Amino acid sequence: MDVRRAAERYPGGDPQTGIVSRHAFSFGPHYDPDNLRFGALIACNEERLAPGAGFDEHPHSHTEIVTWVAEGELTHRDSAGHETVVRAGDVQRLSSASGVRHVERNDADHPLTFVQMWLAPLTAGGDPSYEIVHGIADATPYAVPEAGAILHVRRLTPGERTAIPDGRHVYVHVVHGEVTLNAEPLGPGDAARITDAKDVEGVGTTEAELLIWEMA
Repeated sequence: MDVRRAAERYPGGDPQTGIVSRHAFSFGPHYDPDNLRFGALIACNEERLAPGAGFDEHPHSHTEIVTWVAEGELTHRDSAGHETVVRAGDVQRLSSASGVRHVERNDADHPLTFVQMWLAPLTAGGDPSYEIVHGIADATPYAVPEAGAILHVRRLTPGERTAIPDGRHVYVHVVHGEVTLNAEPLGPGDAARITDAKDVEGVGTTEAELLIWEMA
């Protein structure tokens, strides 16, 4: 189990325009050949947008983009004609496939925090697609078959235990609160990369929310 702390993330964004980013993997000017991906996961970005701030239209291709809002409301618009508002508890997936452009903004009057995760598809190309699941229930798995991955959302109360899925690659990201994984303490923004995961257990130290990727 390789634990990466929130303070180790690469800084990014443009704070002068209200965008603060923290990258878990090699990204942009922060090139690290030893930190390019883990399993299918190639990015896990924590994004904070001030009211009125956002990312202007930009392209993506050959990437499965999954977004989880921790606080606030994210406005999404893309070149395929989708326009939605993503709120806390919603799972949004944009399959960029052969190419798509999108805009991400905080059009509300309060701060926005979200986690955006990029996964490499098993096969390049295809047609872009979009999906949003509103208010996903605790412990309900969300499959991304294009990347051979499953997202598990867990919300723990203090002392509550949860089994971490067994798997070749398992990535655990703490959105809120504090937990222990096999007695290793993790706080907000911390992550654990587990190779050949087996019989790993998480325990809530406080109320906590976890994003868990199970990858082939």
